[in-house]
Amino acid sequence: MAAPFVTTLRNNGEVIELAPGDEAVLHIRVQVAELWDSVRVDAAGSEPIISVKRAALGALYPEGSDPDNYVVRLHGFEILDESAGLTAAGVRNGSILLLVNRRRQPVR
Repeated sequence: MAAPFVTTLRNNGEVIELAPGDEAVLHIRVQVAELWDSVRVDAAGSEPIISVKRAALGALYPEGSDPDNYVVRLHGFEILDESAGLTAAGVRNGSILLLVNRRRQPVR
């Protein structure tokens, strides 16, 4: 399955691969709202949301960032069960997951 167009937008070209060899791969984009930066993630549909979140934060914040400080949104709605697999949470090939700071920071 070819990667959707949305996965090529505004990313550094790095691909985070979280899919075992025998399962179908979802090509998704994970963006951190505060950074205006994104990464492409190739993951199995059964991959838990939390592992995708940790991998994306690790790539976008090399110095480290606590995953508990971020919520994951799909189509504007928070995914409450981060232990659920991608497809169980409604993620499809070409979806965009948005990571938003749990506690909004004041504008300075």
